Amino acid sequence: MQVYGLIGNPVEHSLSPPLHEAGYEALGIDARYVTFEPGIDDAAAAVRGATTLGVAGLNVTVPFKRDVLDAVDPDPLAERIGAVNTVDFGPVRAGDADQPRGYNTDAAGVRRAFEHHDVALDGTDAVVVGAGGAGRAAAFALADAGASVHVANRTTERAVDLAGDVPNAAGGGLDDLATRVADANVLVNATTVGMEEDATPVPTEALHANLAVLDAVYTPIETRLLADAAAAGATTVDGAWMLLFQGVEAFERWTGRDAPVEAMNRALRDHL
Repeated sequence: MQVYGLIGNPVEHSLSPPLHEAGYEALGIDARYVTFEPGIDDAAAAVRGATTLGVAGLNVTVPFKRDVLDAVDPDPLAERIGAVNTVDFGPVRAGDADQPRGYNTDAAGVRRAFEHHDVALDGTDAVVVGAGGAGRAAAFALADAGASVHVANRTTERAVDLAGDVPNAAGGGLDDLATRVADANVLVNATTVGMEEDATPVPTEALHANLAVLDAVYTPIETRLLADAAAAGATTVDGAWMLLFQGVEAFERWTGRDAPVEAMNRALRDHL
């Protein structure tokens, strides 16, 4: 039996176990997915311990996505984003005997969520609200898919710094967010606004029918931003799709098989 898992702190409310185990069951894979909660300073040690124990793969969530970088061999995208959320302990590659491979599947989660909703990204003008970890993944995903990206953040300096790392991107504060969104084709909310309160990070009057909106928040599944966007005629993509497809990407890297997306999506939404 293969063992996969998740490290984070905290992890007790993670939806990854039912998501992945639904995939194993659908494909008849003899595997289990478990959670681990190392101490705040022990992420790298946890990865090394997983190697020793024969764990086949790990997901990594907050606050460890940057901490594990030194314990893995990051692929180019994870290195550019500066964060790893998937570790593969698969066959050792020449020259990499001491470290497993690290990936960032959050970027794929953004891209595949839009693809699933028939939203083309190449040649679009995109706005990403938020310059934290989710914002970094979204900005790189959109830019690599061919979009021009504007990062908007409450702290302007963080937006400008992120935009400096991303091809074909610019950054700024929130003062001109309404104008940026009004002229955009794609919008990603990568903040937590809307999770704990009935609030939106985007002025409602800026939303329009030629916009595709992804909200990384998935509890609630329909945020105020998504409700406002739907009312404006925009295409809406809830955050569970991003969560699903980052997991799907990890599943496929670990197993080498096409993930049973419908089964995994049903399991995820059953637990929301």
